[in-house]
Amino acid sequence: MQTIKLWALGALAFSLFHCSSSTPNAPAAAPEKETPTLKSAYADDFLIGAAIAPKHIDNVGMRGKNLLMREYNTITPENIMKWEVINPEPGKFEWKDSDDYVQFGEDNGMFIVGHALVWHSQLSEYVREINDREALLAEMKTHIDSVAGRYRGRIDGWDVVNEALNEDGTLRESYFYKVIGEDYLAEAFKMAAEAAGPDTKLYYNDYNMWNADKREGAIRMIKKIRAAGGRVDGIGMQAHYSISGPTLDTIEQSIAAYAAAGLPVSMTELDVTVLPNPWDLVGAEVSQNFENSPFMNPFPDGLTDSMQTVLADRYEDLFELYLSHADKIERITFWGVNDGHSWLNGWPIKGRTNYPLLFDREYEPKPAYHRVMSLRSE
Repeated sequence: MQTIKLWALGALAFSLFHCSSSTPNAPAAAPEKETPTLKSAYADDFLIGAAIAPKHIDNVGMRGKNLLMREYNTITPENIMKWEVINPEPGKFEWKDSDDYVQFGEDNGMFIVGHALVWHSQLSEYVREINDREALLAEMKTHIDSVAGRYRGRIDGWDVVNEALNEDGTLRESYFYKVIGEDYLAEAFKMAAEAAGPDTKLYYNDYNMWNADKREGAIRMIKKIRAAGGRVDGIGMQAHYSISGPTLDTIEQSIAAYAAAGLPVSMTELDVTVLPNPWDLVGAEVSQNFENSPFMNPFPDGLTDSMQTVLADRYEDLFELYLSHADKIERITFWGVNDGHSWLNGWPIKGRTNYPLLFDREYEPKPAYHRVMSLRSE
């Protein structure tokens, strides 16, 4: 019996060797091709990202987190780094959400954006009680040193000043402007450069930056900031669009103008509303609010197929434009992760149901996503 077992084992070994050696040049099985994603499809063009909230990375609901890791290579904090949230009282800082945000970006090899150091809105009330120029400058420095300094070498780019211009290109009379004067702008950028470090990119960010008057005002303002010793590395064109406007020509003209002024462009807050807006709506000023009605909320139960097509057409046109200027554009960041997360469900009219992004409320890709991806398909 032992002899039979040994013979059988020898025969099996010979058979396996003979089969494997008889076809020495048999090709190995081809590895499965990875499914393209936004970040892989546009890897040679620009970064692709989203503005996120703590719920997207807290390991409770994993769909948002998985989507972020799969599709994006840059992130922006929607609210957690704004002054009233991160620095609600003098000397008091709320770090947990921001620490988690930065850690998530680092863990996933993302370009991490900080948003925003100096902004007239979502400003802590204690700041508005400081009515002395030198005292307000000192508080601004404390805030920037604390926040940008904490993440020195970890955050890759900061929106240093947000929305400092009126639509005609003049300076907004924000609280900082009224108390400190125009030079608060240059001071903010100088403080940010010192706190964040030389390798961190510093941006000016604003809405309606396709508007010719506002564009020219921005370029004038940044020239003054630079002349005063402030470092500005790029422009953030908030891309809050509708299905009908602004025109591609006006967007294109501004991209070219900023690049010619030595300002690489990031499309920082991309979304496309499919809902009608009040006729007297001005830009993306968050303080505006209007009355709801069935006319203003035409898709409460879901987007129609025809409107899905219109939205997909608009996104395709936009990305064709962006691709034609990829040498001038560093980053495309959507303002939200999916439709349910978008601020446009509550602005400029509360209680509406909007569908402005590439992913629906179940984190599934919409026709607009597939149209954007088709521009980079093989």
